[in-house]
Amino acid sequence: MKFPWFRLAGIIYIPRTLIGWMILVLGVVYAVFKFLEIDSKSHSASDTLRPFFINMIIFWIIYSVIAFFTSRNSRK
Repeated sequence: MKFPWFRLAGIIYIPRTLIGWMILVLGVVYAVFKFLEIDSKSHSASDTLRPFFINMIIFWIIYSVIAFFTSRNSRK
């Protein structure tokens, strides 16, 4: 890989290339649609937030793994 897709800034990965930004934007779009889907079926705030946070934790793990392997810091 010639250019790293992400760079490490503290404990988060920030996109550096178009592919990195597309991954981040797709994740945000996924989060919005998932929230709306869960909210349409729930009856209270806790019915909405618990499944939403579980989905976001899973997304953040996937995002972090992709960013780790496509950043320059993972090569050290």
